[in-house]
Amino acid sequence: MIDPIALTRDLCRIPSPSGQEAAVVDFMAGRLSELGYRVTRLPVAPGRDVLYAILDAPVVVFSTHLDVVPPDLEFREDDEWLHGRGTCDAKGIAAAMVAAAERLRAAGERRIGLLFVVGEETGGDGAQAANALEPKGRFLINGEPTENRLSIGQKGAVAFELLATGKAAHSAYPEEGHSAIDDLLDAIARIRALVLPTDPLLGTTTLNVGLITGGVAANVIPPAASATLMYRTVSDQAELEARVRAAAGPGLSLRRLFGFGHVRSPALDGWDTTTVKFASDLAHLTPWGTGYQLGPGTIKVAHTAGERIRKAELLEGVDRFVELARQLLR
Repeated sequence: MIDPIALTRDLCRIPSPSGQEAAVVDFMAGRLSELGYRVTRLPVAPGRDVLYAILDAPVVVFSTHLDVVPPDLEFREDDEWLHGRGTCDAKGIAAAMVAAAERLRAAGERRIGLLFVVGEETGGDGAQAANALEPKGRFLINGEPTENRLSIGQKGAVAFELLATGKAAHSAYPEEGHSAIDDLLDAIARIRALVLPTDPLLGTTTLNVGLITGGVAANVIPPAASATLMYRTVSDQAELEARVRAAAGPGLSLRRLFGFGHVRSPALDGWDTTTVKFASDLAHLTPWGTGYQLGPGTIKVAHTAGERIRKAELLEGVDRFVELARQLLR
């Protein structure tokens, strides 16, 4: 049997920010091969592979990501907690999934697949590439921190770059130039005034103006400025993009950076369910069948300097993955 705490230690001691996942993929591929799985490595980019491990043709596939956000946080632990980058999002979850698959296998169930992707934190290129893999199952359980509650809905996410172009001039003679920053701020004000869609299950679309750049110096009329806008969405993203583009107005350009769609899943008997505001690769993996999202840990410490997961919750996560897989197999 696999000890998920020990496997989490091993995985979290291998830095794997998005784009630099080769070492952790090599490690996981080796471990799964040692366990007797047929392991397929699908290249996404040089040095970056998706892993797919099966015994027999799967009905249920466990999936999560092996990349993490920077900066690296050194792994450490105490009696109660595992601390460090990836403990919660999502290497601890990957370890729990391997442990769950092995527990099911020990009970005679060989129809479980394991799909581990790269690039989830930067747009999901690994998950999108993974859709070429076969054989697929009928159900996919995507691992993200949901506090071991079954997520039956998640918001989507879409990010845009808004770009304004002006004309540089001496700030004492503003009539000789044109301020890109003024145009950008006016456009952001119009965009923020838009009434955003709501959904009875998923809630309200939200906007974060996450980054603003521009200008040369305090005494120069700024010739260029840009902002990065990120929406957490509950409806059609193409319609939202058209509204944002119209609100930006003439003279500004809007470029879509990436997007994840929103997801709904049918409820299951006996589960404490939730919906989540974050986006994940589940939106990219719809060809793998009916999708659910589940995992130990809380998203509220993911991506932070205090990322951690309680050991007891990680072990409970193994139980929950086994329980959900058995229910779907029935």
